Amino acid sequence: MVLRMRQALVAAPRIFQRAKSTAAVFHAVPTSKYSGSDDPLSGSWAQEQPARREWKREEVQALFDQPLLELVFQAATVHRQHNDPRRIQLCTLMNIKEGGCSEDCAYCSQSSRYSTHSKASPLEKLDNVLAEARRAKENGSTRFCMGAAWREIGGRKRGFDRILDMVREIRGMGMEVCTTLGMLSPEQAQKLKEAGLSAYNHNLDTSREYYGKVITSRTYEDRLETIANVRDAGISVCSGGILGLGEDESDRVGLIWEMSRLPEHPESFPVNALVAIKGTPMEGQEPVSFQEMLRTIATARIVLPTSIVRIAAGRHLFSESEQAMAFLAGANAIFTGHRMLTTPTSSWDEDKAMLARWGLTGMKSFESKRLAPLAPEEAEPACEPPAPESVKEEPRVATLGTGAV
Repeated sequence: MVLRMRQALVAAPRIFQRAKSTAAVFHAVPTSKYSGSDDPLSGSWAQEQPARREWKREEVQALFDQPLLELVFQAATVHRQHNDPRRIQLCTLMNIKEGGCSEDCAYCSQSSRYSTHSKASPLEKLDNVLAEARRAKENGSTRFCMGAAWREIGGRKRGFDRILDMVREIRGMGMEVCTTLGMLSPEQAQKLKEAGLSAYNHNLDTSREYYGKVITSRTYEDRLETIANVRDAGISVCSGGILGLGEDESDRVGLIWEMSRLPEHPESFPVNALVAIKGTPMEGQEPVSFQEMLRTIATARIVLPTSIVRIAAGRHLFSESEQAMAFLAGANAIFTGHRMLTTPTSSWDEDKAMLARWGLTGMKSFESKRLAPLAPEEAEPACEPPAPESVKEEPRVATLGTGAV
């Protein structure tokens, strides 16, 4: 008995020191609680407390600097407070206008300033885009994203009108629709909203301090202004960054902190790993390690608890078990199909098989609490017992371009 008391006294300072080192961050991480029936597949994940909104940069840094497994554990706990950990959103991205961009983003093959494999192409025809969107939906993708290599829409009225038609038609399929078209004016954002756009992607890429070493043709404030125009129009904001640009850990913290300072946390936070492309100024960059990717995902999950954290470009660089660890840490969306804008990604069949092996399932369209629900004529029927054969109705056909986003 005396020996045990002595051992406890010796261990007490070490225990106190460890608790003190994590006290700055652990108070922000609630304990997870599962509520539901005894069947773990029939319950729901309960939120213990409202999402925290205000963060100091040093607090985000303290989170990021924790031992990695402790950070992952805390992120997984927060994830279960605000999201169903078994659900992953499948998204497909199509490059509807490749190359010829006047920007000087040092990582991008689509810049007209660099000699790369990307060549300038015209805007895709409507029918081609709709065919790809149908293919994506048939394979389980619920968000269809379209990217055009433009600095801004500017005076491209005919091209913009065609994109508005794309948005209307794809929204009419019952899918979430996202675009990334460069800088937007308030009027352009409003037109996209009226067409039925669900989300607009406009990445900050990195921290405010490091940004000028990556891009000089557009300022950080320019990007924040477009994000504000999107938000003011009532469109969900999709904004994230790229790891492996030569930044250090404080820049990754700075990016997440900037997101936490927005009037609303972004609906979606994409985390990209740089795929170094020959001909760009960053062709010689070393690939970012999975540990740094995981650390960033986990920190983002804690700081942005209700945002979708999306593993985006470069996912094919990581093994299946590494991706599963990222899902555990709070990532809950992936791009899938056959290609990102200019880099490869995993196929639908590969990804569906991977999710099945880990007990994960795809989200439905508009399942995220951060998106406005579908209009009544677009909504999927609730899971109820089937009606008697004599009164069973035919499924309703979605109409084009209806409902708020």
